Amino acid sequence: MNYDNLTVAIENRLARVTLNRPKVLNALNEATVREIHIAFSALKDDPAVGAVIVTGAGEKAFVAGADINELAVMSPLQGEASSRLGQAAFQVIESLGKPVIAAINGFALGGGCELTLACHMRFASEGAKIGLPEVGLGIMPGYGGTQRPTRLVGLGRALEIITTARMIDAAEALRIGLVNAVLPPADLIPHCEKVAREILGRGPLAVRFAMDAAIRGLETGIERGLELESAYFGLLSATGDMREGLTAFLEKRKPAFTGA
Repeated sequence: MNYDNLTVAIENRLARVTLNRPKVLNALNEATVREIHIAFSALKDDPAVGAVIVTGAGEKAFVAGADINELAVMSPLQGEASSRLGQAAFQVIESLGKPVIAAINGFALGGGCELTLACHMRFASEGAKIGLPEVGLGIMPGYGGTQRPTRLVGLGRALEIITTARMIDAAEALRIGLVNAVLPPADLIPHCEKVAREILGRGPLAVRFAMDAAIRGLETGIERGLELESAYFGLLSATGDMREGLTAFLEKRKPAFTGA
């Protein structure tokens, strides 16, 4: 499918989604958010895709925020609908069942920051800047930016980022656990691809179930999370991938997983 505001390329089970509005630093307007929802829904259902990398076009920005021109004329009902639209799109990313890696190649502000938070891993270039500037404009994060940071870095640090509207650099993001690693710009995409390829070499059902147990466990509490872990462990014990993985280990060879 062709998109107006992003590109999607798939090679050897790895998809790359690029936000492609470089003239406006890849700012998220309504049309772009809708395309994100459509694109990731398609990737979720595509058996030829096992992992996804998300990045921004150009050298300056991942996504520099929302489209201010759209926000400035919204009514209360339109504002709520806009928030729900972004939340739904980003929820598809978080619940994809396949690892989604954010390659933060520049500014990731507002909705751009929230997009990275919906991804399962975040790697940043050395010059990246991350922040939630909304309260400085008299609004607040609306695409998950009041919910996901607390789960990643704790309430105090999350509230500092939200309420000061201050940008933090890549080194600070790494220090507080907001990103997994910081790379020179030239190494960012190759590193993300390396991580994705490593995951793609593992059992796809095992990866999907382990991710779901971890994410849902945060939402439901440890008791329900442990129940889910046990249920998934049992389901995996009945799969061909489990038998292949254990047999390959005993035979000292690389497993040939099929996802079944």
